[in-house]
Formats: sequence, C-alpha cells, structure tokens
Amino acid sequence: MSNNTLNTAYNHSANSTNPSAVHIRPLWYEFPICAVAPYGYIFYYGVKMFNLAVGTPCNILVIWQIITKKSDAFTSDTFILNLAILDAYFCLMTPVDLVNGLLLNDNGIWYFKRLAYGIKDLAPLFLVCICLDRYMAVVQPVLFAGIRDNKIRIGISVVVWGLILAYALVKCILGRMPVDGVFSGIILFAFALMIFCNISIIWALRHSVTGKEVMHPVKKRAFKMVLINLAIIVVNYLPPVALMPFASYYTAVAFQCQIRVSVYSIMDLSCSIEPLLYITKMERVEGTCCGKSVCEKPLDVTT
Repeated sequence: MSNNTLNTAYNHSANSTNPSAVHIRPLWYEFPICAVAPYGYIFYYGVKMFNLAVGTPCNILVIWQIITKKSDAFTSDTFILNLAILDAYFCLMTPVDLVNGLLLNDNGIWYFKRLAYGIKDLAPLFLVCICLDRYMAVVQPVLFAGIRDNKIRIGISVVVWGLILAYALVKCILGRMPVDGVFSGIILFAFALMIFCNISIIWALRHSVTGKEVMHPVKKRAFKMVLINLAIIVVNYLPPVALMPFASYYTAVAFQCQIRVSVYSIMDLSCSIEPLLYITKMERVEGTCCGKSVCEKPLDVTT
C-alpha cells in the first residue's frame, strides 16, 4: 500500500473523529472505509468489554495483594505493581472510550484516548523489566544477590514511567503517525529481549536437573510458570511484530479495518491475561503446598 493510500486512510480517520466534519460519522467503527469490513471493530469492542469486566477487578486485586504483602519475597513485584497500575488505568478508560466513540465524539476526549493508548503502547517495557529480573535471578544468581535492593527497581520504574509518559504525550498531542515507527521499534526490541530471557531461564532450569530423575518442586513450578509467560508473550506480542512492519503491503481497508484494530485488540488482552496469571500464581504460592520459607528463596522470583 502506498504512502498516499495510508495518508488518505488517516485523513478519513481524522474526519471521522472531528466533531466539525461535514459528513456523518459511522456509529461504531472509526474509519468510514470500514463500512465494508467492520468485523475487526466487533472484536475490538468485545475485548474492551472483557477487559472492563475482568481486567479491572483483577488488576485492582493484584495492586491490593502487592501493597498489603508483609514480606518482600518477590523482587519483580515492584514492576508487576507498576504494570497493574498501568493496565488498571487503561481498563478504566474503556467507558470513556466507548461513550465518546459511540455517542459524544468529543474532540477533547479523543486526546485522552490517545494518551491512554500511548501509555498502553509501552507497557511491554515493564514486562521487559520483569523478564530481566527473573533472568538475573536464575541465570546470574551471584550478581542478582548484590542487586536485590528494591530501591534499584523503584528507580528503574521511575525511568520507565518517564519514557512512557513522554511517548504518550507526543501521541496525545501529535497523533499516531509521528510515533508509529517508535512503537514498532520498541515492540520488536521488547519481544526479542523477552523471548531471549525466557528461553534462557527455561534452559537454565532444565540444565539444572540434567541427570536427575525428578525436578525439585519449586524449580518445576518455576519452569511451568516461565513456559506460560513465554506463551503469553508470543500470543500477545507476536502479531504486531509479525504484521505491523508490512503495513505498506496491505490495502487501506485490510490494514485500517482488520489488521491494525485486531493486532491492537490482541495486545489489549494482556490487561486481563497478565493479572489473571499473577493471581493464579499467588494462590499457588500462598497455599499450604508452599511454606513461607520456601517461597522466599531467590529462585521464586521466576514463578
């Protein structure tokens, strides 16, 4: 697809979200050209409602569990807490997004929508922090023992929030086009690094039981959880990595009405999947099968 075609599609979007537009804006899909292929937006709204109903309470529960936790058993909880706050904010923006998209079409509210999506775009940076923390704990335990201080992770979180807010403000003010290249680059970087960290963790855990008949229950639990994390990373972030770089080869209708909206919707599902995984993990860790003394071992930061 040529640049002129893409620009035309974006112009359609601008007109469709501008309250002063002379034509009638479609009621529930963003681009007028999507009248012939609106199914991507059906999926989009379905994901929105799922995140509102499931993601919001789950992320609030994760925040409450971490804040009220009496021990610092998991060093990556600092990053998980920030990710849960980010995802909860994005989920809570759903009613605003839906009401404005379907009814109000207020130009000012569209700025808040772009801000929310700008914040969500860089959520993988906190996933990268979590993966790196787990990687250091399992693959570099000696070095990890010297950097267990949560002040380091708080400082890293502040830097990440600075990058996220700077990106979100640019997207909010200037629109999607100026930051599309940055978004694609960050997703590629984050996806590659997370895959490397998780595969390295799996390899280290498997290598640690070479020649043994049975894996230690704690290591086995860590191994299974890392496999689940890797599957979630592939499901949520492989589609944008695989499809978005080839935007110029799609037709305007295919890209704007099907591929783009579906890819972003799949990424948005992480708002619910990630806290559900964490809650399941916490239930298993805090159960009778795992005592406090076991859960506080350094290896458990990978579970």
